[in-house]
This record gives sequence, C-alpha cells and structure tokens, in this order.
Amino acid sequence: MHDIRCTHCGKAFKIDETGYADILKQVRDKDFEQQIHNRLELAEKEKLNAVELAKTQVINERQATEAAKDAKIQELLGKLGTLETESKLAVSEARSALERERDQLAHELAQAKLDKEAAVELSKANLLNELQQAAASKDSEIQSLKAKLDATVDKQQLAITEAVHTLERERDELKSSLKQAELEKQLSEKSLKDKYETQIKDRDDAIERLRDMKARLSTKMVGETLEQHCETEFNRIRATAFPRAYFEKDNDSRTGSKGDYIFKDSDESGTEIVSIMFEMKNESDKTATKSKN
Repeated sequence: MHDIRCTHCGKAFKIDETGYADILKQVRDKDFEQQIHNRLELAEKEKLNAVELAKTQVINERQATEAAKDAKIQELLGKLGTLETESKLAVSEARSALERERDQLAHELAQAKLDKEAAVELSKANLLNELQQAAASKDSEIQSLKAKLDATVDKQQLAITEAVHTLERERDELKSSLKQAELEKQLSEKSLKDKYETQIKDRDDAIERLRDMKARLSTKMVGETLEQHCETEFNRIRATAFPRAYFEKDNDSRTGSKGDYIFKDSDESGTEIVSIMFEMKNESDKTATKSKN
C-alpha cells in the first residue's frame, strides 16, 4: 500500500500497488511520448534547415566558381586576341620590309642597266673591248645582286614561317587551357553536388535510425539509456560546476527507500549542504508487449 497526499486539500489516502503503478505508468508514458515527439520535430527542422543551407552554399559556391572561370576565360580570350593582333602586325612589318628591299634592289638593277647602256653607247666606236669587260663586270654585279635578293627573300620567308608557327602553337595551348578550365569547372560542380547529396542522405539515415530505435527499445533499455545520459552529462561538467559533488547509483536500501541515483554536495569544510534522490523511470511508447497509450 502507498500513501498519496492531495496537493490541494492536503488529505492523505491509501492506494494499492496496482493503482499506484497505473498512475506512475500514465505520467511516464505521457512525458516520454512528448519528449520523443519534440525530438522528432527538432530533427525534422534540422534536416530542412540543413537542406536549405546546403542549397544556398551550393548556389553561392557555383556562382563564385562560374565567376572565376568566366574571368579566366575572358583573360585567355584577351591574350589570344592580343597574340593574333601581334601576329598580323609582325607579318605586315616583315612583308613591308621585304617589299622595300625588293624595290630597292629592283631600282639598283634598273640603274645598273642604265649605266651599262650609257657606257656602251659612250665607248661603242673605239672601246669595244672595254665595253665587253664593263658588260661582264656589270653582269657579275647583277648576279651578285640577284643572289643577295634571293638570300634576303629566303631569310625573311623563314622568319615569317617561324613566327607563324610560334603563334599557332601558343594559340593551340590557349585553346587547350580553355578546355581544361571548362572540364575542371564541370568536375567541381559534380563534386559539390555529390558531397551535399551524401550529407543529406546521412541525416535522413540518422533520423530513420532514431525512429527505428524508438520502436524497438525495451522499457529497461530506455531507462538505462536515460541513466547513462544523466551520468555522462554530470561527469562532463563536474570538474568545473560541482567539484565536491557526488552523483552515483543508489545501492543503499537500509533506510527502506531506494532510488536510482543519489546526488550529494558539500561545502569547502566537508559539510553536506544538499542531498537529492532521483527516480529515473523512463520507457518507450511502444514495446514488444505494450501498444502506444
């Protein structure tokens, strides 16, 4: 039999073990069901917040990555345009120089021919032998000038060919860099997407495990889980908040009453200032032998 005292009138009355157990059971079931419901709602909110945060981070990172890639592409396009302009300018300057040299040599050749004709006309009557020697000398000079012109043309053509090959090679390298940058951008986007999809799946799995544990835990296992949680949390802050406190299982039944845990604290002189007995009666709202209330 148990004595129950009314909180309003203060009157005490007795109740048998069955009635007492029913009252305790109703209080425990309602509290634990409310706690599980609150934890599930909190987990669902955390999941939604995590999804929104992940989406925002993916969008921000993607925008930053795209901006960086676009800037790089614009820079490479600018370099490519500059190289093409420089290539055209170099070819134009080389062609102009070659044409100037060609015109100069042609002028010299024409002048040489005029000089030859004048010399022939001047000494035609009396200096035929000297004219032949002069003609031979001029022919030799013409051949030398032609050889010089051909050598200059070949040299300029070789320089132009090498310059064009160099510019084409740099152009191909820039195109390859652009393709590589685009590939890296695609790989980065795929990596970010896979990363956040994995995080969302892990959170969903954790919520599902919590629901499964709620459905399968026995009353004894849930009670032990509550005791272990309370003891762990107390030990975590004991060194800073309760350096002289005692919080352990109640193994002493000599007084006729025995709780789950005892908390005691003392002052600096060792005098006990507080003593609390804890009853930790927690159970699942659905076990193998009991349906949900």
